[in-house]
Amino acid sequence: LPASPKIFHGRESELEDLVKILCVDPARVAILGPGGMGKTTLAMAALHHPKVANKYQTRYFISCESAQTRDSLVAIIGSHLGLDTSSTLERAVIALLSAGQSCLMILDNFETPWETVEGRAKVEKFLALLADIRHVALLECPPLYLDVTMRGAERPGKVQWTHPFLCPLMPLDRAAARQTFIEIADEIHDDSEVDQLLEIADNIPLAVQLLAGVAASFGCQDTMERWNLEKTALLSAGYDKRSNLDISITLSLSSPRMISSPHAAELLSLMALLSDGISDLDLIQSNIPIQDIPDCKTTLVRTSLAYIDHAGRFKVLAPIREYIQTTWPPSLQLVRPLQKYLIDLLKLCNTWQHASSIVVDLVPALSQIWEICTISCYRDWMQIILTSGSPS
Repeated sequence: LPASPKIFHGRESELEDLVKILCVDPARVAILGPGGMGKTTLAMAALHHPKVANKYQTRYFISCESAQTRDSLVAIIGSHLGLDTSSTLERAVIALLSAGQSCLMILDNFETPWETVEGRAKVEKFLALLADIRHVALLECPPLYLDVTMRGAERPGKVQWTHPFLCPLMPLDRAAARQTFIEIADEIHDDSEVDQLLEIADNIPLAVQLLAGVAASFGCQDTMERWNLEKTALLSAGYDKRSNLDISITLSLSSPRMISSPHAAELLSLMALLSDGISDLDLIQSNIPIQDIPDCKTTLVRTSLAYIDHAGRFKVLAPIREYIQTTWPPSLQLVRPLQKYLIDLLKLCNTWQHASSIVVDLVPALSQIWEICTISCYRDWMQIILTSGSPS
């Protein structure tokens, strides 16, 4: 089994909820959330929790990262169970688990085999077979307990997941993010500089840990200066998604669900300019030239590249915004309609400046005007340089 996480802050409530669910018969849990949000860390913390360890003498932690199909998923699980590969391996896995002791099985990165559209039904069917293993009075078949971690915000079908559902993981609160940062980078740094770095990380656990690792070697001020030059590349020195932010984001961008909704990337590129997100009303009324915006929005939320905040605004986390702005900026054809719409709102706000209720409703949208106008002016300037050689 992997070791229990040594740095674990801000997930105490989620851990308590998860342990409660795992102590119920039968337990079927999916830990959901964006990449880098600490799903695997939470699962490992639960795996070693005294109540869970006491209930389940047999526990499996199985990474599904290399499983691209149902057959490869069955092979990986069979290998962990000590079974040889054969044409009847699926039946052997089910038979062994049905006849064995009560156990906990954690399937980490389950989105890898499940995300492929053509193979999803087969993967869900096999997962349902695992979930069907439970007490049968006459046969004395102990239950199997499933704990699945996967990026995104959607649970696989064909499984009766235990209620209440575990809420998708969101960024840490600032106190927990600060404590995580300090444990990695030490307490010698200026508080205001630490706050600036946490703002950049948007309190995402992976981003906080990677920024703290850089600050531990170079200090907060130098880390900030490097971030201004390198952006997310500063946090991408590692070789896997747990140590490389760019890889973590790229995995979500290249998922089968994103590929099947090609215009979702266009919407994401535009959303990356809006630090405060956008309301559904503004998104529709801005007449952005993107096909099937509701479907694109659903795709981005389900892959956790975007989310809906407590106020109902459609938003993208800061590190993802920075990555998209650098690698996949929106075209002027996408930016200009939104820019025009926001400027029209500004004019409306000026006209109705004495109607406080209207102005309050417009403030969130108006906060985006500077960001949109800045990028639009820059792109216009670059277009002039590229087409004429010098600005006029």
